[in-house]
Amino acid sequence: MSLWAIVPVKPLRRGKSRLANVLTEEERTLLNYTMLANTLKTLTSTPEVDQVLVVTRDTSVLALARDFNARTLQEDGSSHLNTALKRATVVAQMYSAQSVLVLPDDLPLLNVDSLQQFIHGAGKPPVVAIAPDRRREGTNALYISPVGILDYQFGHNSFQKHVAQAEKRRIRVEVCEIPELELDLDLPEDLELLRNMELLQADH
Repeated sequence: MSLWAIVPVKPLRRGKSRLANVLTEEERTLLNYTMLANTLKTLTSTPEVDQVLVVTRDTSVLALARDFNARTLQEDGSSHLNTALKRATVVAQMYSAQSVLVLPDDLPLLNVDSLQQFIHGAGKPPVVAIAPDRRREGTNALYISPVGILDYQFGHNSFQKHVAQAEKRRIRVEVCEIPELELDLDLPEDLELLRNMELLQADH
């Protein structure tokens, strides 16, 4: 089973704009860089992942991706995430990918164990596996096998949309609630939650 991980990345200086009230642009850029580096390190350290493909229009992201021996795809200017992911999936299919894992770069708790738990939780194809965010609104990880059986629905309420589409097409859906994949940093309250968790860990 050839598994490609696709990581869509916004320009580092422009990502996480909803944290602008609590972090400066420099702090947000550093946060985005740190989370992306952790995402790439985790993916390249996970034996089940055969290839990593980073999709972005940020040249500094492309350079970092290459440091991790990831393949890169420069966005064509279309700002729509689902369009960029579709293009990336076509590239993966050209290289005979049988499964794809779409993983955003804003999961600060991501590690190899949680990622392996998610991949193994998918089971045998045909299947769509989804790790929802902690609000059960967004999709924090999406595994599709075989490639192309589901259309990307990232955006508002993507979790429900992905599940509904899979059910409509009668594809088995595995919803994997994994704590390390549930926390994404979008809002100030997410950052506060992360800091509290780090404080708890420091106390033990």
